[in-house]
Amino acid sequence: MRETFTWGHSALAAAFATGPDGVLRLVRLGPPDDTPPPDGTLSPDDTASPDSTPPHDTASPTGAAPLPVVEVLALGHGSDWSGQRGIETALGARLRYRGHRAETDGRDDDDGGGGGDHDNGGGWHRLTLDLHDPGSGLTAEVRLSSPGGLPVLRSEVRLTNEGTEPLVVQAVPSLVLGGLPSPDALDVHWAHNEWLAECRWAAVPLRDRIVDVSRDAHGRDSRAALVLGSVGSWPTDGHLPMGALTERATGRAWLWQVESPVGWRWEAGERAHGTYVALGGPTDTEHQWRERLVPGASFTTVPVALALADRGGFDAATAHLTAYRRAVRRPHPDHTALPIVFNDYMNTLMGDPTTERLLPLIEAAARAGAEYFCIDAGWYDDTGAWWDGVGAWQPSTRRFPGGLRLVLDRIRSLGMVPGLWLEPEVVGVRSPVAAALPDDAFFQRDGVRLTENDRHHLDLRHPAARRHLDATVDRLVGDWGVGYLKLDYNISIAPGTDWDPEHGHAAPGAGLLAHARAHQRWLAAVLDRHPALVIENCASGGLRMDGSSLALTQLQSTSDQQDPLRYPPIAAAAPTAVPPEQGAVWAYPQPGFTDDEIRFALAGALLGRVHLSGHLDRMTRAQLDLVRDALAAYREVRPDLPSAVPFWPLGLPGWTDAWLALGLRAGGGRTYVTVWRRGDGTPARTVPLPHVAGRALRIEHFHPADSAAETTWAPDRAELTVTLPHTPAALLLRLTVEEADAGSGRGAS
Repeated sequence: MRETFTWGHSALAAAFATGPDGVLRLVRLGPPDDTPPPDGTLSPDDTASPDSTPPHDTASPTGAAPLPVVEVLALGHGSDWSGQRGIETALGARLRYRGHRAETDGRDDDDGGGGGDHDNGGGWHRLTLDLHDPGSGLTAEVRLSSPGGLPVLRSEVRLTNEGTEPLVVQAVPSLVLGGLPSPDALDVHWAHNEWLAECRWAAVPLRDRIVDVSRDAHGRDSRAALVLGSVGSWPTDGHLPMGALTERATGRAWLWQVESPVGWRWEAGERAHGTYVALGGPTDTEHQWRERLVPGASFTTVPVALALADRGGFDAATAHLTAYRRAVRRPHPDHTALPIVFNDYMNTLMGDPTTERLLPLIEAAARAGAEYFCIDAGWYDDTGAWWDGVGAWQPSTRRFPGGLRLVLDRIRSLGMVPGLWLEPEVVGVRSPVAAALPDDAFFQRDGVRLTENDRHHLDLRHPAARRHLDATVDRLVGDWGVGYLKLDYNISIAPGTDWDPEHGHAAPGAGLLAHARAHQRWLAAVLDRHPALVIENCASGGLRMDGSSLALTQLQSTSDQQDPLRYPPIAAAAPTAVPPEQGAVWAYPQPGFTDDEIRFALAGALLGRVHLSGHLDRMTRAQLDLVRDALAAYREVRPDLPSAVPFWPLGLPGWTDAWLALGLRAGGGRTYVTVWRRGDGTPARTVPLPHVAGRALRIEHFHPADSAAETTWAPDRAELTVTLPHTPAALLLRLTVEEADAGSGRGAS
């Protein structure tokens, strides 16, 4: 018996159908419309009938084939078509539909211990699909959820062995979606992400990466696909766990993120003249991940999220994904308070703090307007060479002869919240903690404790490791009154650990994922015990900038980049990965800078989270006034940040672009735009703003208010001309729609 059913809400509709083989397929995904659901008729090659393909759905005009909703690769089962593609698996073709259930609101059972789902005002809609393979006994639950009012689909798969023999799973994507338009019609987008060079997006026609091998001549599709991923315990080392497809003719977009705290993989390929994507976490081939499911055992994949835009392309889909990220994260007061953080590290103390150096900085930061003061690395070190000795997290007596708590008290006395840097998951080889904890509390391979860059790696599945870190955090936060922790992570372990403290041997990639989930459960427990604590997620800057971490921690470090001329493309593109109110952007003015250089260094952080640094204590009064002016502007901007959505009027920034722009669309008819000029050439640039076409605008030069910049608005062309006569220069604008008739006007401070 063939089954068809639909599910969704006001912004998203999905239609499912089984074919004659009993396999369930997602045959439509898009905005709701009045088109009847498909009748479930599937052709022998699993291609949906073109007659049943409604407009705006996932399928191309050719009726390209939808795929089974689950693909599973397991030892002894394999694929039906060999190659690097993660689809067309034998088990995926055998999983039969048994039923489904739909719910509204409630919470996900999040195995990762992260933020979980949180109501976004419209409620969460959930659908669970129940599939079973009688031959192997494998059951798959496909767990779909979507926040009401948002065209975003979240998906994860839970596998359970209901058979009588163990089953070793090698790969299971969290979401498989076929029937997208032909590769000829699409552009593919991805982001390079490296230390000091984060969030570097690229886009090419998908056909440039997927060769047309003439399916009609051979009767089969290519064995290849465009595959992207990362390996190791830095999930965003190499690439962001994101990607997108955009349709050139219509502006439709499919934008995704893989919410994995470790390795991940996504692929895009051609099937039956259409395009498919398969998105998921670690696999056996790429990450040495395997999960042995004994009878009765279960495994849940990492979640993925897919944002859809019916028009507007990448920017429109990013707006939806930004709203989803806010809906899925753990609630915290920091997400609306957005305090200004001073951190002593960047281009300032650089991991070498002392009482003598800190006290003048603390005074200057308070005068400038900082609200939190974080003492970065080095506060625990008595030797001057602390890298391989970390782990005990006790304050240095040499650096702080009167005690570290005296410095923390001084921070509080000036009205700021004290913070400390911590790297909880590592223990230096010289640390006494390395000998005090058992071997099972550390990563190991073949019985050997792993060492990376003179550090061992704690395994947070082990109770001794958790007790050690709980005692550390409870001392710093509970006893010392620290209200901010910058949690860093400066080593990457690949492929992972092959020892499970509870069950013994495991595949290294499975051990790594299990530790990462235990780490996130530990973080969630810390926040449960200390709900006012603010946690910054850092991994050598932005190397752990994944969705699962963003859902749990309050701030995300975007980079360690120390060159103010190279930070703008990172700051401008960071909202692709992080909501503006969570993205920590360094602002490090120095007393040796010119006034224009001070303004430039500050401007780039004002549409994110200001992470102030620099030797403010050595500045003249006039220079410190420039810092105060920028922070005063930020205080006016920040109430709009928690609901604003980003866009890029000059396109996503290139690493060497002379002109860059980041926009935020806020409520009340307000738009913020930061424009950077980094190179020579023309001093003027036209910035398209089609969303306010034909409208009169009040243009405010928000920062710097007294620059030589000029702006001219042409409402009929929806073009803002910005003139920055000097370089480097940056200008933050606030544009407010006025009710008066549109007309050209010149902005002024």
